[in-house]
Amino acid sequence: MNQPTQSRRDFFARTSDGLLGAALAQMLGADFFGQSATASDDALPPHGSGIYDLTPKPVHHPATAKSVIQLFMNGGPSQMDLFDPKPLLGKMDGQPYPGNVEEIGNTGTSDVGVMLGGKYKFDRHGESGMWMADVLPHTAQMADDLCMIHSMWTDHPNHDNALYKIHSGRLFMGYPTLGAWTVYGLGSENQNLPAYVVLSDPLGLPKNGTRNWTAGFLPPVYQGTPFRPTGSPILNLKPQFDQPDAVTETARDLLKQLDQHHRNDRQYDAQLDARIQSYGLAARMQLSASEALDLSGETAETLSMYGVGAAPTDSFARRCLLARRLVERGVRYVQIFLEEQPWDSHVDLEDNHRAACERTDRPVAALLKDLKRSGMLDSTLVIWGGEFGRTPTSQRSGDLYTGRDHNMQAFTSWMAGGGIKGGTSYGKTDEFGHKVIEDPVSVHDFHATILHALGLHHQKLFFNRSGLEERLTGVQPPRVVHEILA
Repeated sequence: MNQPTQSRRDFFARTSDGLLGAALAQMLGADFFGQSATASDDALPPHGSGIYDLTPKPVHHPATAKSVIQLFMNGGPSQMDLFDPKPLLGKMDGQPYPGNVEEIGNTGTSDVGVMLGGKYKFDRHGESGMWMADVLPHTAQMADDLCMIHSMWTDHPNHDNALYKIHSGRLFMGYPTLGAWTVYGLGSENQNLPAYVVLSDPLGLPKNGTRNWTAGFLPPVYQGTPFRPTGSPILNLKPQFDQPDAVTETARDLLKQLDQHHRNDRQYDAQLDARIQSYGLAARMQLSASEALDLSGETAETLSMYGVGAAPTDSFARRCLLARRLVERGVRYVQIFLEEQPWDSHVDLEDNHRAACERTDRPVAALLKDLKRSGMLDSTLVIWGGEFGRTPTSQRSGDLYTGRDHNMQAFTSWMAGGGIKGGTSYGKTDEFGHKVIEDPVSVHDFHATILHALGLHHQKLFFNRSGLEERLTGVQPPRVVHEILA
């Protein structure tokens, strides 16, 4: 039986559906899922796809945390006065440093004073017997949920550079911060709220200002979104006038079409993409953000536990409670800052640190308790710490020797929740709390461990820039601190 002949025209007519269908599937896959259908899982999101958004991304390995709350203590809290007691330092109070003062490690030695003993009484807390100073009575109640890292160290003794390092892994400005890398790698579980929220202090911005939450060379959609510390956290959240929902929806659809037409002529413009996405997010936030930011629905018991409405805790308490509400609604990364650098105690450390503890101790402990009782602490990683520590010697200021200078060679941070082993003290410093002598944890190690808890591998999370695979953790391989993971 003769087969009907097929012309060249017929062949391409019959195959066009398949070709177009394959192309359409590829485009829809990239649009809906934020990645190329053929992309490797070795890097998230796929690099060179030109698609950078906040849709949820797959993890590299099973995660123990899905969100982070970073309680950043600007200025450098003193490890030997709060968490790392040194009896010999107390015995040598007022005596000269028993060695070469050049070892102190800061830029000059002319202001190095005598040994300065710890300023507060220490006691053990919880079943773990964790040491903590008496100016942190509320946090001490949560000792068995904390992992205290005594062996942190950094690369620079100046605030600016140390802040760049702890936030971005680099000593200089212009690099993406940990929060930006996190939402770049994971996206967000809530498309109606920012993925990365910054809660700053009514008293002012921290040292380095907005550079503490920059996206650097990552697409700007990943930078932190600051909420106003007083009044309405977000201005112009409510429409200026009411109109029927159908009219609003029609207007938004028209704007969406115009945006897409504009974007088609300017593909791979990260600034344009970020601006369009921010307008879309603003529209969606009109429906959901007001509820998330409203504390009036919280019980009187909860407000009291945090210290809302009380002095001096009110401001920090409100932000801690707001952080809980945000991660509860799927926000990926929340940072809480104090003003400028209140822990920077070059003079009168005793009163300085006591005041900072009075502002933050009760709200911090309440946040942990609140997350724990709701079951959210299991999936929320809480981080507390500053950019560096303090020296065991006093610093001369005029005729006073009452404060401590910066110390990059040792400081203490703690983590809780999100797969971290509670009731653990990790690392060790020398007899004065000056240098790390056991189990050192660099800033890159710290970052790699946080990423690991979030299900991200520090080596696989990169961004191609000028032919270089840029990473949060730099070029030298860091170490994930598995010993502190549950």
